[in-house]
Amino acid sequence: MTPGIELRGKRVLVVGLARTGVSTAQFCAARGARVTASDARSAAQLGEIVGRLHEAGCTLEMGGHTIPTFLAQDLIVPSPGVPATLPGLLAAREAGIPMCSEIELASRFLRGRLVAITGSNGKTTTTALVAHILAGAGMPVIVAGNIGTPLISRVEDSTDRSVTVAEVSSFQLELIDSFRPDIAVLLNLTPDHLDRHASFEEYCRAKVRLFQNQTERDFAVLNADDPVVARQAPSRPQIFWFSRSRRMAAGASLRDARIVFRDDRGETTLLDRSDIGLRGEHNVENVLAAASTAWLSGAPASAIAAGVRSFPGVEHRLEFVAEIGGVQFFNDSKATNVDAALKALGAFPGGLLVILGGKDKGSDYAPLIEPLRQRARVVLLIGAAAEKIEAQIGASVPVERAGTLDRALTLAWQRAQPGDTVLLAPACASFDQFENYEHRGRSFKQLVRALDTAHASAGPARKE
Repeated sequence: MTPGIELRGKRVLVVGLARTGVSTAQFCAARGARVTASDARSAAQLGEIVGRLHEAGCTLEMGGHTIPTFLAQDLIVPSPGVPATLPGLLAAREAGIPMCSEIELASRFLRGRLVAITGSNGKTTTTALVAHILAGAGMPVIVAGNIGTPLISRVEDSTDRSVTVAEVSSFQLELIDSFRPDIAVLLNLTPDHLDRHASFEEYCRAKVRLFQNQTERDFAVLNADDPVVARQAPSRPQIFWFSRSRRMAAGASLRDARIVFRDDRGETTLLDRSDIGLRGEHNVENVLAAASTAWLSGAPASAIAAGVRSFPGVEHRLEFVAEIGGVQFFNDSKATNVDAALKALGAFPGGLLVILGGKDKGSDYAPLIEPLRQRARVVLLIGAAAEKIEAQIGASVPVERAGTLDRALTLAWQRAQPGDTVLLAPACASFDQFENYEHRGRSFKQLVRALDTAHASAGPARKE
């Protein structure tokens, strides 16, 4: 496979028909490939996807994956959620059949410059903020990747002038070959997805594949305050660091309430800390990374400051939902691992009623004990991980099993007092009870709004 790959006439298997798989199958079929799309779900479960893919000219294999199908291909593109240990993939790998991820395939056709952002936490906020700044600076911007729109579905929108800002995950990076960002950003590395990756070390290796094809002309932006990231510095691209605590010889620092950037042009003030409206110290790091990336992309300092000031934040990330009877409700459904939940807890001084739980990803929940002791009045547990979380933290923190999100919200409202905050920061994946973290976050917001309506119709504020 080389850049500019010819798909016409090739037998291409797309495995997994969620959003990315469907877009990939349609993309390949539109370029003349003989596409087979395979999914473990039945036709009834796939619903309208079946008609869309038949209309695109794809052959469908539903209700399971068969190894002969995998062995009859010229190229296999597994979706991000498909584990590498799937028997068909193992058989195809043994047979030497080429495989690549959707972002790898997309990069063969993408035009213009590419910014790729990864890390355990903060990817979506940083990706959205970089795009917001660049758009405000008048640059033609495309936002795609793990942020919600598959990169491959935006290929046709790219031009020689465009800047594509893509959030990329460890699952997507596992199967890259020539994928090469002009600017690669690594925000942080903490244990995550250990139900998929065999170890934290393997997870880190997948993440740092982001840099493997960069050259001396490219830029790498890394977090100097993260000790694991600091050990992953690549050798070929030009490296720029960002730090909240230290002055960087090359990169961005927080100094005297200003964010300054140093490079071979000298030192430039990009913005004031007071320009940052996002809650939490972790978002200062996200702004440092985004400001560095925007500056390296060619945005002027004035546009960076204006973009940070006007950035509204991202849905499901410390998202304020409502205040009811003096109690505030925040949706951080994107806190799908322990480190993200820690950052969410750190954004509040106390008086928290915290909803934790979901599908466990092989996490250790013990690091949550101390901040929960300091800030939470009660922890309400939901989902499949509730038993494990209670076993690890229940002896140290007030814990109550709620089971479901609606029950957790009911209990939180019963126990909350004016001035308290109800925080959804699950520290887990959502797939046990929801389609994804967006579905979980939307459900939480709907429940809060229903509570707000019921509270308003009940007359005088009960909590007050």
